[in-house]
Order: sequence, then C-alpha cells, then structure tokens
Amino acid sequence: MTQTQPWTGRRLEVEVGPVAHGGHCVARAEGRVVFVRHALPGERVVVEVTEDKGGSFCRADAVEVLAPSLDRVEPPCALAHPGGCGGCDWQHASADAQRSLKAAVVAEQLRRLAGLELDVEVEALPGGLGEWRTRLRMVVDGKGRAGFRAHRSHKVVPVRRCTISDPDLIDDVVRGHWTRGAELELTADSLGQMHIVERPQRGRPRVVSGDGVAVERAGGREWQVDAHGFWQVHPEAADLYAEIVGEWAQAPVGGTAWDLYGGAGLFAAVLAEQVGPDGSVLVVESARGAVADGRRNLADLPQVRFKAGLVEETTLTGRPAVVVLDPPRKGAGKAVVDAIAAGEPDRVIYVACDPAALARDVAGFAEHGYRLERLRAFDAFPMTHHVECIALLTK
Repeated sequence: MTQTQPWTGRRLEVEVGPVAHGGHCVARAEGRVVFVRHALPGERVVVEVTEDKGGSFCRADAVEVLAPSLDRVEPPCALAHPGGCGGCDWQHASADAQRSLKAAVVAEQLRRLAGLELDVEVEALPGGLGEWRTRLRMVVDGKGRAGFRAHRSHKVVPVRRCTISDPDLIDDVVRGHWTRGAELELTADSLGQMHIVERPQRGRPRVVSGDGVAVERAGGREWQVDAHGFWQVHPEAADLYAEIVGEWAQAPVGGTAWDLYGGAGLFAAVLAEQVGPDGSVLVVESARGAVADGRRNLADLPQVRFKAGLVEETTLTGRPAVVVLDPPRKGAGKAVVDAIAAGEPDRVIYVACDPAALARDVAGFAEHGYRLERLRAFDAFPMTHHVECIALLTK
C-alpha cells in the first residue's frame, strides 16, 4: 500500500501484539506497524494515531478497549490516559503483568542485539507500585501550576497528586503557585528531609526547602550527596545494588578495581572494602559535584582514587581484577567496552537502566571473549516502562 496522507487523527481497530521497548505494544494495520500506548498484548482496541511521519510505522493511543486482557486493571491515577500525564506507561496493567512485560523486553533486546536466549525474571522491590519515587522533576505551566509533561510533548499537564511519588514530597508543591515555565527539582532523602529548588527559565534558582545536601544510606554507610545530583530514585535500590556488586565482584585483597561512571562512589566503597588498604580502586565520573561528594564521603578509604572526566576520554591503564560500570541510558559504547576489555579484568559488572544499551554492550564484550554469566533485573521504576538490570560478565 502506498501511503498518500498522514494518519494522524485517524482511528483504527487493531489486534494488539507483543510488547516493545519504550512503553508500548506493536500492532499492524494496512501493512504498517502501529506502536500503541495504553494497551496490552492480546487486546482488541480502537486506536487514534497521534504521530505519523510517514514510512513503515506510526504511533497511536488506545482510546477504546473492545476486548480487554485479563491483566488489565483500573489505573490508580486519573491522568493515566491518552493525552494525560506522560510519566507512567503501565498503570493499566497488574503488578505481575508489568514485570512480565519488562522481562519480555529485556529478553527480546538480548536476543535481537546480543544473540542470547535467556529466561528473564524481573524482581519486585519492597514497597509496591506506589509512593516510591524520591527524586523527580516537575514543570510549571502558563498559569503557575506544577505538573508533568504529556507523552512526547512539551505540553504541561498540571497535577493534584502523583501516585508513584513520595506524597510528602509533592503534596505542598502541587498546591503552590510557581514561576511560569520554571522547572522544579524535588528530592526526599532517607531522613525524610525535603529538598526543593525552583529553576526559572531566566534568573537564579530559588531554594524552596532543604539545604541541598541529601543524607542517604546504602552499602553500610551514610552518604551526604548533592540533593539534586544522581542517586537512585527508588529508596530500596542503592543498597540492593551495592549488595549485589559486593557479592559478584570478588575483588582480591590487594587487587585493583575500576568503578566507571561511579557517581559519588557507592560501588567504589564496596570494592575498597574487598581490596583492603593495600589495594586500589579507581573511580571515573564526569560530574564534578559527584566527585567532590565522593572524595568527602570516602575520605576514610585512601585506596579509592577519583578522576573527574568522561569515561570515553579517560586513558584506562593497568590490569584490574574487576570492573564495575553504571553508564547513562545510551550505554558505554564500543570505545569504552574495548578499553575495559584491554585491561583483561576477570569480571565485569554492568549496571544498566536501558536493556537495549545493555544488549549492545554485552555483544561488544562477547567479541573480546566475555560471556554473560548472571543477570538480575529489577522493577525499580514501577508503573513506567523502565527496568534496571545488573549483569555479570566473565572471561
């Protein structure tokens, strides 16, 4: 079929197929792929096309469910609907279904990009599906109301509550009046202290509450870190990931370890305890604020050395026994994978927030003789399509 007119605004009745990476499912209509949000595999729905740039696919929202899945539930948020808040993807799916959908995505990415056939299980974190998010950003609309953006849009959707956020963090914010067009950065730390900053489009940021230093607990230590810098947004995540890194690293006493994209040094602290005072741990991190936090928090561990800079621009030399990396969403990439492999570590622990990036880099390590020995996946971002994976690669 030759497409002559964009389908945007058109309604179609489709059978929903498998889940895809990105919080949608795949359907087909008139020879084209339709990426459908607000649907579940196996459902028959009416969709309205929201975006069509031509070519082989378009994007759509399910606006009417003709034959619902048994996994469908009523979304707890009234704004989790087409045209509403874009922050959540799976509020219409049960907890078990959400984890199954994410497991299917991780398995599919590893199969397609790394050639691996794995049975993947996504594990739940304590606390359930709601009120887990302790760090978030909001935006302010033209009337001074705080909200979130609609999906793939600059449109601001004002909110009165957020089912996935710490309620103590957001309740006062949504009742307030803010500078139009500003961004709000909100953090609730482990002590229950609220840190809120308003960042207008012009002018200086305004501290609304807190002193900007968050107190967090993980890896058997207390951390004082930039309240608006990087830290895991789920309150149970950082400690669990540190525990897994400690279990898998097996860094030898007196040995060398690298912690790449290391932030304030959470994993470096675990590695330092294993290598002991005669060993060494190199942390490479591009955010200078995080490096400063790390040096201050780990001053009692002289075997830890921080280097401020981009990992891909850092010359990595030596023979580490183990390398831990926690790259951004785009992944580490070929140059970093090659540099790690050149050091010939016995073990590589890869912490990934994007399964496609993980699969690409696992394939890159495989070219150097590393195999995926273990994989654990966690539903650290309930209601959204995001999933956290930790992979162990060995020679």
